Amino acid sequence: MIKAVKVRLRPTNAQEKKLWQSAGVARFAYNWALARQKANHDEGGKFLNDQALRKDFTQLKQGEEFSWLYETSNNVTKQAIKDACGAFLNFFKRRAEFPRFKSRRRSVPAFYNDNVKLKFKDGRFLIEKVGWVRISEPERIADSKFYNPRISFDGKYWYISVGQDVARPTVELTDKSVGIDLGLKDLAVCSDGKAYKNINKAPTTKKQAKKLRRLQRKISRKYEVNKNGKEYVKTGNIIKLEKQIRLLHRKLANVRLNHIHQATTAIVKTKPSRVVMENLNIKGMMKNRHLSKAIGEQGFYNFKRILSYKCEFYGIEFVEADRFYPSSKTCCECGCIKKDLRLSDRIFKCPNCNNEIDRDYQASINLSKYTT
Repeated sequence: MIKAVKVRLRPTNAQEKKLWQSAGVARFAYNWALARQKANHDEGGKFLNDQALRKDFTQLKQGEEFSWLYETSNNVTKQAIKDACGAFLNFFKRRAEFPRFKSRRRSVPAFYNDNVKLKFKDGRFLIEKVGWVRISEPERIADSKFYNPRISFDGKYWYISVGQDVARPTVELTDKSVGIDLGLKDLAVCSDGKAYKNINKAPTTKKQAKKLRRLQRKISRKYEVNKNGKEYVKTGNIIKLEKQIRLLHRKLANVRLNHIHQATTAIVKTKPSRVVMENLNIKGMMKNRHLSKAIGEQGFYNFKRILSYKCEFYGIEFVEADRFYPSSKTCCECGCIKKDLRLSDRIFKCPNCNNEIDRDYQASINLSKYTT
């Protein structure tokens, strides 16, 4: 089984400059390929495969204007063009939205390194046209074949992610089926009685979110003060504030992701034979302007994605219940469906058997009994 491992790079100043250069070239090649695909589609042409585009890109590099493209590895641009073609193809197969051009300010700086040419020795990675770069936690990297190496920048540090072949552990599972109900009051409520809190309600997280709001108001005022006609002038103080906001966003995102990892790991460590989750319409839920911010902060999609691959790793069956399965409205004792249950009703009161139970806990019990 291939498992991804992500470790932090510790480049020198000269190496970091090369990393930025490679990320910039990857972004340029991606945008160039996407523009070619879009122009070709608007003219009614057939889909251009990445081989044809790579040949045209090679011709482009030979001009004096784009000679700087030779300063980075050829594999960086080759994979960037492949990624652009794949994104364009996914749109027509209805697997994704129409691909957007990568922005220098908003997109994540990242690029590909050829897995054949990537070497690991003495706690360092050999990255093409960059050199031997030291890493943190070298004990997590096995000197074996690497799959799909990617180098990225998260706003503070550079990281490298590689896929490695690992043996799937032999785990003796119980015969239990665990149902999981996701929500806003708690991140997840399980049928075994365990509940995993909403980390966004924690005092430390709320304090950081409050600090972020204050910084955003502060920078907004500075932009208005330094406005020159219709254009906004970016001063040195604004640049400093933008960096603080960027790092605070990064910190909050890491706290939320870490909480999801801790919750999903705790669930699979109970060794159930089956895990059942509801199939939420997250895109539709985000249209509710009163709850969209809270739903986005919970990270329901990330929770499902992470839990599914952890279940696969341990050999646990992962089931998604039908989207319209009435898990909250069905009494877990007698099976009576209460159709007039409102979102504000936190306690379920069965009109048939007088059963009173927390609606989220009941939903998780019903999900644990779900059959396709």
